[in-house]
Amino acid sequence: MLSFLLASIALTLSPGPDIIYVLTQSISNGKKYGIATATGLVSGIMVHTTLIALGISAMIQQSEVLFLGIKIGGASYLLWIAYQVYKAPVNKDIGSQKTVYQSLPSLVKQGFIMNVLNPKVTLFFLAFFPGFIDEQAGSITQQIYVLGFVFMLQAFILFSLLSILADRLTVYLRKNERFFYYLKVFQIIAFVGIALLILV
Repeated sequence: MLSFLLASIALTLSPGPDIIYVLTQSISNGKKYGIATATGLVSGIMVHTTLIALGISAMIQQSEVLFLGIKIGGASYLLWIAYQVYKAPVNKDIGSQKTVYQSLPSLVKQGFIMNVLNPKVTLFFLAFFPGFIDEQAGSITQQIYVLGFVFMLQAFILFSLLSILADRLTVYLRKNERFFYYLKVFQIIAFVGIALLILV
């Protein structure tokens, strides 16, 4: 379990779509919105864990058509998010109040969908989890769910800490009107880039 936890922490902190999304939301609107995004993202992990436990992930891996369809769906959703960011006006409120264009529940939902529609997470878990399963230790299904829960817990804690850190480091930047323009451009590039990475 200790080896699994250390490996999971290293993987969570590695650059990827989830951590980029959490950081952009934290920088844009504050730690609460980064944590809400993290909640949705880690909730999606249980879906991938269930797919592995039920053996469905193996079917996805064997079916190129199904895998391609899921990838296109995930990439399309990210491109739609990028378009929504593009349409939204640049936040020019440089006082103590911040203009927020998404509610906390909507960010949780968006993070959940983003994670679930990324088939690479399922395939990664399919390759990662078996190395930490002991066939002599009891139900394999139960072990998979325990590993999935541990991965979710450490990911949520790390994402939350990163949200708080990003929020504190960017407080002074929110007083700069141009900051929000560059942030908007960065968000669009990030989402389009993540979508392309999923496709290729």
